[in-house]
Amino acid sequence: MLFDQRTRRALRDAGLSADSLREVEREATEAARADAQTVAAFFGDHDTVYSDMALTHSNAEYPEHAVDYCDLFTHSQDVRGFLRFDTWGVYVEGARPIGDDVVELELGPTVHDRVRFAATRDAL
Repeated sequence: MLFDQRTRRALRDAGLSADSLREVEREATEAARADAQTVAAFFGDHDTVYSDMALTHSNAEYPEHAVDYCDLFTHSQDVRGFLRFDTWGVYVEGARPIGDDVVELELGPTVHDRVRFAATRDAL
């Protein structure tokens, strides 16, 4: 369920039918599922990616990351999961494709930031 009960009531009071609410929730869920598949495929298609993340152990403007795996799932409109590189991993939320060669993720503990990843440094 995308909307909490208070929001659902307000939307119904504003004239949105229960069927319309269900349709909006279904469309948001499908969009999240498609985003998760696109982002997972991006990491699955590339052995190495580049990011705009500031790393303390790198002076590169766009650091390089060797991809091990990306495991994403959806919960309603949310995209969550785990991204593993060769030497570290991080929890993911809010994954979304930005373009053909760029994705953006909200990375969890130790990073706590939105980070863009691209197939090439030039794409960033």
